[in-house]
Amino acid sequence: MTVTVRRAALAATAFALAAGLTACSSSGSPTASPSGSASATGPKLSGTVTVFAAASLKESFTELGKRFEAAYPGVKVTFNFGGSSALATSITSGAPADVFAAASTKTMKTVTDAKAATDSKVFVRNTLAIAVPKGNPKKIAALKDLAGGDLKVALCAKEVPCGAAALDALKAGGVNLTPVTLEQDVKGALTKVELGEVDASLVYKTDVKADAAKIDGVDFPEAAQAVNDYPIAALTKAPNADGAAAFTAYVQSADARRLLTEAGFQAP
Repeated sequence: MTVTVRRAALAATAFALAAGLTACSSSGSPTASPSGSASATGPKLSGTVTVFAAASLKESFTELGKRFEAAYPGVKVTFNFGGSSALATSITSGAPADVFAAASTKTMKTVTDAKAATDSKVFVRNTLAIAVPKGNPKKIAALKDLAGGDLKVALCAKEVPCGAAALDALKAGGVNLTPVTLEQDVKGALTKVELGEVDASLVYKTDVKADAAKIDGVDFPEAAQAVNDYPIAALTKAPNADGAAAFTAYVQSADARRLLTEAGFQAP
C-alpha cells in the first residue's frame, strides 16, 4: 500500500471512528472497544503522535488527545503547545513532529512554503475578547476603554497570531495604546491578568471561557474584524505518518467539532 493510499485509508478510518464513537457514547466521550476493533476497519496505529499546537488549543486538544488514545489503544499523543510562530520556526528548523495546528493561516504558510507540510485544512475559527480580573474592577466595557487613564494592558507580540489579531482589532476601533508587556503566546497574556499584573489583556474568547473561574471577559464588536482561522496539517517528515494522518482527520470529525464548539471555537 502506498503512503498516499495508506494515509487516505487512515483519514477515512478516523472519520468513521469518530462517528461511531459519537453514536455509541451518550456522554459524548468516546471509549475504545476492548478488542481494539475501533481501529480494525483500517491500518492499525502504534507509537507516539507528536502534535505541535497553538497555545489557545491546549484545553481542547488535551481532551481530544485522550479521546484519540481511547479509540486507538497503544497509541500515545504528546503535545507541544506554544506561540504558533515559534512552533512554526521549530518545525522548519527540523524539530521532529507529526502534526501542526496553528492559530493563523499566515503562520501555517511558513510551514507549507518550507515544504514541511504539503496541505492544510482550516478546522475552526476564533475571535478576541478582553480579559479582566474577576469583578472587572476597572469597569472596562469597550475596546476604547483600554486606552484610557492609567490602565496596564498586556498584548501578545505582533509576530504571534493573537498579537496580529489584537492589532487588527485596535486598528478597526481606532484605538491607540501602549502595552506594558508583549507576550509570546496567548496564555502568557492571560496569566498577566490572573496574577493581577495588568488590568486587561486581549486574548481569545476560548481562553476566557477556559479560565472563567479566575478571570472575566468583555466582548467587543471590533473583534469581528480580527477573526483567526486555525489550520491543521500532517507534516511531510512526520516520524509517525500514519498517526499524523489519523489524528489530523479526527480533529476535523464531527465528534471533535462538537467539543471545539463547546469550548467557544467557531466552525470555519
